[in-house]
Amino acid sequence: MEYRRFGKLDWKVSALGFGCMRFPRNRQGEIEVAETEQLLGYAIEHGVNYLDTSHEYEGTEEVLGNLLSRGYRDRVKIATKLLPWRVDSAADFDAMLEKQLVLLQTDHIDLYMLHALNCRRWPHVRDLGILQWLEKQLAAGRIRGTGFSFHDEYKVFQEIVDSFDWTVCQIQYNFRDIQYQAGEKGLRYAASRGMAVAVMSPLRGGQLVDPPRQIREIWKQAPQKRSPADWALQWLWSQPEVSVVLSGMSAMDQLAENITSAEASGVGKLSSAEQSLCERAGSVYRGLHPVPCTGCGYCMPCPHGVNIPRNFYRFNEGKVHGGKTLELARRDYDQGELRPNAAHAGACTQCRECESKCPQEIPISEWMPKVDAVLGEGRSYAEVLRQGAG
Repeated sequence: MEYRRFGKLDWKVSALGFGCMRFPRNRQGEIEVAETEQLLGYAIEHGVNYLDTSHEYEGTEEVLGNLLSRGYRDRVKIATKLLPWRVDSAADFDAMLEKQLVLLQTDHIDLYMLHALNCRRWPHVRDLGILQWLEKQLAAGRIRGTGFSFHDEYKVFQEIVDSFDWTVCQIQYNFRDIQYQAGEKGLRYAASRGMAVAVMSPLRGGQLVDPPRQIREIWKQAPQKRSPADWALQWLWSQPEVSVVLSGMSAMDQLAENITSAEASGVGKLSSAEQSLCERAGSVYRGLHPVPCTGCGYCMPCPHGVNIPRNFYRFNEGKVHGGKTLELARRDYDQGELRPNAAHAGACTQCRECESKCPQEIPISEWMPKVDAVLGEGRSYAEVLRQGAG
């Protein structure tokens, strides 16, 4: 495993970190514990020493705690997160941390982060005294480092970075999202302040793994052949400001491939020509997907049963790939998982409850009728997208 500097800490982090949001689950949404423990055990035995979870990822802290208590705790750093939307006072900070310590079966959290900060959540927790509270927890040894994950514009990111002596920040970053949210500018600014930077969505929720024809043609131009996932990961690891790349691996083949990539990684490993290919691919990608959904699921559950991420996934894939992929999307919409249980976009009532939860700030209620028009009514993307998306 390749190890990298982690900000100001006297500790080296594995290039690949395990993102726990996408643990394998059954049809009822319950974590497949045996399969998950096999994945985590394999990762740790192959040198992965950074595990990223959250109180939001239902059941993951408990599964981690049970596994780590069996001799793995001292081999890894745990990063978990406080949920700003579930706190109304400093007492709620204490209650959430206490519960997480119990679930994780540990007496301290290595990196305690504020989850999905933006222009609304940051002032909320700041004014409740979160910074003073974090200082107390650091002094008591219940947390060993502080940080935040982020989904908003760069100016909000810089304000948060400047507000405290943070250990780490977690940003969405990949060769498609160079200027999205905190972006490259945020990456470099945080690193200049001595912060470690953990990258989430390196494969954009899996969207970069199965590229359309236009992207495959770009990769064919490279003398060294790589898988699409390896291109995306190596582009990140080539940058010195990136401390750890988080991947939500739900299958052993994904994990093994990513570990192999991590073992071959390093700062500056990509040539300037290879970096240019990645930048070209990113530019093409940005022009293909109509809806910037990463499938994170924060918008769920919908009170009316709409499966928002799946609708967007089918809509985007149909637009990018067309042909049989669009036919499959329409079949799924009309006869498959989306239609029978009213999970399709046409069931949206525009209540907008989902929109305040979306890290990408997608106007979901405005997109749902467009998804229904293309997948349900059979109208063309060109016709529907000419109407805009709010």
